[in-house]
Amino acid sequence: MNHPNATWRQALLTLAFRPFFLLGSLWAAVSIILWMGMLHGGLILPSRFDPLSWHIHEMLFGWILAAVAGFLLTAIPNWTGRPPVRGAMLGALAVVWLLGRIVGAVSLYLPWWLAAAVDVAFPAMVCTLAWREIVGAGNRRNLPMPIPVALLGVASLLMHLQQAGVDLGIPIADGLGWRLAMAAVSILIAVIGARIIPAFTRNWLTAKRIQAQPTGSRALDIAATATLHGGLLAWAMLPQVRAIGLLLLAAAALNLWRTLRWAGRATLGEPLLAILHLGYLWLVAGAALLGLSQLGMAWLQVAAIHALTAGAMGTMVLGVMTRVSLGHTGRPLAADRMTTGIYIAVSAAALCRIGAALLPAPLLLSASAACWTLAFLMFVARYGAVLLQPRLR
Repeated sequence: MNHPNATWRQALLTLAFRPFFLLGSLWAAVSIILWMGMLHGGLILPSRFDPLSWHIHEMLFGWILAAVAGFLLTAIPNWTGRPPVRGAMLGALAVVWLLGRIVGAVSLYLPWWLAAAVDVAFPAMVCTLAWREIVGAGNRRNLPMPIPVALLGVASLLMHLQQAGVDLGIPIADGLGWRLAMAAVSILIAVIGARIIPAFTRNWLTAKRIQAQPTGSRALDIAATATLHGGLLAWAMLPQVRAIGLLLLAAAALNLWRTLRWAGRATLGEPLLAILHLGYLWLVAGAALLGLSQLGMAWLQVAAIHALTAGAMGTMVLGVMTRVSLGHTGRPLAADRMTTGIYIAVSAAALCRIGAALLPAPLLLSASAACWTLAFLMFVARYGAVLLQPRLR
């Protein structure tokens, strides 16, 4: 008979979603608590990053990168038919991710290049493992999937270089690192969302014998994808070009049209599915707000950034994490009350944060932080045991 501790350790390292969804969710909560301590409590971390840069870095390269790694390395075996990354290798990946969080917080005591190397090691390892499996299986369709992770690695390195004041000999726009990271994650959400949302919706509606069905259009898909990807990358590289706003507004309109064809209204009876539609709508809202901010309404930029991060990323990550945690552990794909509460909390966090960007109401910022922290701690409370237990069937 296995010792209980051995059992949970074995379960934790069987698939990447288990350690990274758990670690990422804990960090999503803890890092926001630390950030609020910096804003209101005088907390000072011995980091080379100033407080705002640290907050941005840990959201994009700590929390979101953990969630992306957990999803990608769990999905790849389904795409390729090859064995998943597990055991000692998966444990080593988790340790490297943890080291990145530590060096980011105490980088003032380290050479900048060492902190950068430790931090960038994680996305480099994830990309290497992902491409090894995809190439090994001859799975050409999914060859581009690790590219956003590679971009995140480059973006993190750029933040370290700029924070350390390293002269690269070429002009680099201020903030390129975090903008490139935001664009990469938003693109990944768009790609994954366009794959899974219509498919999951179709399967659920068919099982429930509901007549409404998602409809697709190849021309619309191409146009929506091209304008969104092009607009986000152009904004990351050339934020001073106002005309990019028109491209982003076109992307928002095309992706809204695309989303409305996915029969989202028919899924309101199943929060586990409806949350994915909501997450994609946050992506549309973020692109629209970002487009308007480029066209002279600069006061909308903070709202746009948080529509993409707290809104699209927060909602989609929790939507995917809850679904994957249930499906890959042999549990029914249905949201219970606590799961629905998680979705309500993260939605409230996004709405309050955007409200705080538009209105002079400091309490909204605190409310957003509280709701965000609650959402991810609720995920840990509800799904922590699930992630630490063997698959049911």
